[in-house]
Amino acid sequence: MSKSLMERAFRTTARSAGLPAAVMVGALFSACLAASSTAQAASCKSEPAPSIDWQDCPKANLVLEQSALDGANLFSADFSYTDLRGSSLIGANFEKATLIRSSLAGSKADKANFNRVEGYRTVFSQVSAAGASFASAELQRADFTGADLTGVDFEKAELGRANFTDAVITGARFPMANLARAQLQAAKFEGPLAFDGAFLFLTHIEGMDLSQATGLQQWQIDQACGDQNTKLPADLKAPADWPCASN
Repeated sequence: MSKSLMERAFRTTARSAGLPAAVMVGALFSACLAASSTAQAASCKSEPAPSIDWQDCPKANLVLEQSALDGANLFSADFSYTDLRGSSLIGANFEKATLIRSSLAGSKADKANFNRVEGYRTVFSQVSAAGASFASAELQRADFTGADLTGVDFEKAELGRANFTDAVITGARFPMANLARAQLQAAKFEGPLAFDGAFLFLTHIEGMDLSQATGLQQWQIDQACGDQNTKLPADLKAPADWPCASN
């Protein structure tokens, strides 16, 4: 029943029963809320499909390997411990989703929205996520090994101990990101990377060519783990003793 028909039905019932308008409005609101909840429950039970609406859906501890979820609305859904390996997630909206210990390994997630996700120990290895956004995401100990992160936005992301070994990070942005103890040294990239205000405490940058990096300041370099092969912008200098030199 449409909202207008439902409202007319409630008005007729209220008048015949002599009910006050406030009661009628309350009943109408409750009916609409119930209808919305029923539709949401039905959507959460639907099979994976492009553009599906799984907002707020409980999807934890599931095997959803090789799912087609391009353009899906996955806002605030719970995928904790879920297997999404090899899935197509292009343009999907994961904002505020929970991805704790889930695996997206080998998936295609170009231009996907991972803003504000909770992804502790999430596996993104071999993911294609060019142009995706991880702004303000919680990604401690996340595994980005071999991922394509070209042009990815990590602004204000929590990336403590994240592993970027063999990941392509050309054009990636890390402003105000926490990269403490992250493994950046074996990442692949060309051209500048943005580190404005990033926290680089014991971040591994050994052997990296950061000569074109933007936003770097001396205090960041003094806390990072570099070596004699680390190249810095012309206005910065290597510490006399790198913090991790003895490790």
